Amino acid sequence: MSKSMMDEASPYDIFWELAGELRRSILFKLSEKSMKLSTLAKELDATVQEVHRNTNRLIDAGLVKKDADGMLSLTTYGRSVITQIPSFEFLAKNKHYFEEHTFGDLPMKFIQRIGALNNTELVNGVVAVLERWKMMYANAQEYIMELMAQVPLDLIEPLVERVRQGIRFSYIFGYNTIVPKGRKEILNRLGWQEYIRKGIVERRMCERVEVMVIATDKHAAVLFPDQHGNTDLNHMLFGSDPLFREWCIDFFRYKWYASGSFDESKLKEV
Repeated sequence: MSKSMMDEASPYDIFWELAGELRRSILFKLSEKSMKLSTLAKELDATVQEVHRNTNRLIDAGLVKKDADGMLSLTTYGRSVITQIPSFEFLAKNKHYFEEHTFGDLPMKFIQRIGALNNTELVNGVVAVLERWKMMYANAQEYIMELMAQVPLDLIEPLVERVRQGIRFSYIFGYNTIVPKGRKEILNRLGWQEYIRKGIVERRMCERVEVMVIATDKHAAVLFPDQHGNTDLNHMLFGSDPLFREWCIDFFRYKWYASGSFDESKLKEV
């Protein structure tokens, strides 16, 4: 092997540079605007010497550049790298959760955007999950979208009430979706078919739902399946961050366009 090949930096060296908290802070500050070293140190509440040493490392790694006037800014490489940091932060923050859960049927293109879930709250316990779910219904002002593998009985009437008030509702069930006994009777009593006829409610059906999504114009939530592929209503990732809501809506639409006509006879009551 030639000396030049031996000296060539490994693409994995970047993890070493990102391991330092101050270096990550420098990158995020410079993503907001370019600034001189003294200003950067003041913004980070760190000494000029500390920031100088760590900035030089980032310059050597090709993440930061300095112009003739001493202004520091991110390189294209640096800007690209920091877009990946939320993915690592999200997975590290929730590593115990993912010891017991999987990404289910989530396509790779959504796993690659998993950093969009970084600003979410992990809600634990079925009671807390259902209460947060009801709150999402109550705060929705325009629409509710749901991709469902299991339908909680307690949520049917609160949902219909919001539809009655003019909130548009779109939902997808899978052939594996479990619905509670008595659901059909409740919906008939509440005039569900009329809302479908008017186009206020839209519904479709796909082969299988593993990852559940709830999205409104205010909030969003995702529930990942356990290691056996089963729905887990005991844990919910919840938030209002626009990137997270966009991720949930994009996944819902991805499933929507791949789904077909709704077939009530395919549903399993429990």
